[in-house]
Amino acid sequence: MEPVFVLVHSPSVGPSTWRPVAEHLVAAGHQVRVPSLLHIGSGAPPFWPRVVDAVRADLRQVSAGSAVTLVAHSNAGLFLPVIRSGLDHPVTGSVFVDAALPARRGPTPVAAPDLLDFLRPKAVNGTLPRWTDWWDEADVAPMFSDPTVRQTVIEEQPALPLSYYEQHIPVPDGWDDHPCSYLLFGPPYDGLAAEARARGWRVAHLPGAHLHQIVDPAGTARHLVELAATA
Repeated sequence: MEPVFVLVHSPSVGPSTWRPVAEHLVAAGHQVRVPSLLHIGSGAPPFWPRVVDAVRADLRQVSAGSAVTLVAHSNAGLFLPVIRSGLDHPVTGSVFVDAALPARRGPTPVAAPDLLDFLRPKAVNGTLPRWTDWWDEADVAPMFSDPTVRQTVIEEQPALPLSYYEQHIPVPDGWDDHPCSYLLFGPPYDGLAAEARARGWRVAHLPGAHLHQIVDPAGTARHLVELAATA
């Protein structure tokens, strides 16, 4: 049996950013899960254990022993090592999609110092605006081609605490004991794709903006299947 695709969205947005791709994968005969991480920002830090718990809880719907392919978008890539180490299901491959990469060793900061300097003035009582509200319309509009999809994605976004971006995520030894690959949409993630290639991972390129999976879900699904097949 083919592995189940587990599409993990960035905690800065929501699961609707993966649903169009999930629909194409299902139509092609694949099993797919899209765990929701929308409530991981509630409570006190660290937040990464709640990410692992959310994925584990969603995979209770998948029979024990069934293999999975983990797919992470954006800063969800930082959580793949702890997700992989926290699952009971065997992981046959991990695909990073326009994603941040975990450190080669040691804890990984969710946000670099310059991003934290950008975010801190935006926080009100420790809570940040929704991700798309950080940017100008000229930056946000090119990520969406459909106004209905845009409304769904924007309304679904959580208002995360600043402490979410201040956390460090562990990188368990041996988490990458399976084939990993990278799907690049475009800048500024091209440097991360180069780092993935330097790690010996397969890298594919589907040109687009950062949320290109909602613009071209069919193309994204095809690339995921191809990358998973080489795992």
